[in-house]
Amino acid sequence: MENAREIYGDIIDLPHHVSETRPRMPRSSRAAQFSPFAALTGYDDLVSESARETEARRELTEDEEAELDFKHRCLQSRIGERPHVTIRYFEQDAKKAGGRYVEVSGEVKRISGLERSVLLASGQEIFIEDIFDISGELFD
Repeated sequence: MENAREIYGDIIDLPHHVSETRPRMPRSSRAAQFSPFAALTGYDDLVSESARETEARRELTEDEEAELDFKHRCLQSRIGERPHVTIRYFEQDAKKAGGRYVEVSGEVKRISGLERSVLLASGQEIFIEDIFDISGELFD
């Protein structure tokens, strides 16, 4: 490779040109032109979403279903007392297959046979088909 002085010798020692009609660009604006370009907008979000793990919904055994049905009947019979329980239920993921198991505690306000749901005093509604377990002093 040839020496740069040999190739550009005629212009290498000339002074830097400064425009008389246009103002000099601020250093912060000059740096912006070298910032990375995201050609695939949303790609990072998509990768993060696909990396997020979900659990598969587990099917209850016959014994677990019978125990849950018993607890449901006990809860229904004592609903006037507003029993305090902890409910573990499956929450379906809105974006992908699967979901997660969530545990919530509170007083049971109402059990709706029509909507097949349990309404807590906090206003949270949990569908009976999603309930995995119910625990509390009522069942001890």
